[in-house]
Amino acid sequence: MDTLRLIPRLLMIAYGYVFWLTTSWFMNLPDPTNSQAAFCSAIVGAGAAWFGLYVGNGKGSGKKCS
Repeated sequence: MDTLRLIPRLLMIAYGYVFWLTTSWFMNLPDPTNSQAAFCSAIVGAGAAWFGLYVGNGKGSGKKCS
């Protein structure tokens, strides 16, 4: 289970769904306010941070570059 990294993959799928819902909601607003734009921006920023952690913390193959 650890080698498949199921939990991080499930969390990335869940984030993708939340991202889709948030952007759909924001684009359907007739006149978005600054606070609504900041909320949408926070969701996108959190996803960028999460994706950076996801790809940066993978288990390496044990090889070192020389």
